[in-house]
Amino acid sequence: MAEKKKIESASANTVSNIQNAKPVGNATGYRVGAIILWVLALVCEVLAILLLFGKISITFMNTLVCLIIFIVLDLVFLIIGSQLWKKANHIKPASKKNPTKFWLWNNMGLIVAVLCFCPLIVLLLTNKDLDKKTKTIAVVAAAVALLIGGAASIDYNPISAEEKEAAQVALEGTAVYWTPYGKVYHTHVIDEAMGHTTEDGKDCPYLNRSDSLTRGTVEEAIAAGKTKLCSYCQRHDHIEGDGIKTDDVPEP
Repeated sequence: MAEKKKIESASANTVSNIQNAKPVGNATGYRVGAIILWVLALVCEVLAILLLFGKISITFMNTLVCLIIFIVLDLVFLIIGSQLWKKANHIKPASKKNPTKFWLWNNMGLIVAVLCFCPLIVLLLTNKDLDKKTKTIAVVAAAVALLIGGAASIDYNPISAEEKEAAQVALEGTAVYWTPYGKVYHTHVIDEAMGHTTEDGKDCPYLNRSDSLTRGTVEEAIAAGKTKLCSYCQRHDHIEGDGIKTDDVPEP
């Protein structure tokens, strides 16, 4: 993960003391970690189902408490695994030349979220041995976990191998910059440490509210989840290249 550094005066369009990005990491390692965590999430669901049917019992806790604990653990493992998977997709994205794989790779977290909670919800709803209170609370908890896990597992900013390659070609040797919570990377930034100035002597106006920036390559920006080039920076720094993914924000 890229480190954060404070800017001396963002409002004055002066950027300094910018921290360099850390290495992007290995996509395979992230994918293996994601799969392990997803398996643990599914194990928690299976344990909850076994508990539901009386195949296992925990004597010092009642059924409802145990179910909630398994649901929470299921959710935690799911979300962490999904974040690792999305990280891997940004480091090594799938190609749009294979639409099926591209869709699966970018929706795998959501698919696993459904597998982690839908079977449990169905079995809870159809179980006639549970008392009404236990069933209601457990179903609500599992449904909320499904919504949270699904929302957290979706990659709202996917990128294809072709889009990443286009950006790397167009911005080869060019430093890019991004904020901790933004979804785009920028080039129209004054960086005194790098001896870089802009034509108009100002930073990109979309950075005026930022109090920290990270500098790196476009590959590092994409690995950090910043999959789009700021359209303002593209226009003002005259960046050309077919297939580059931009945010399509109008001129401020």
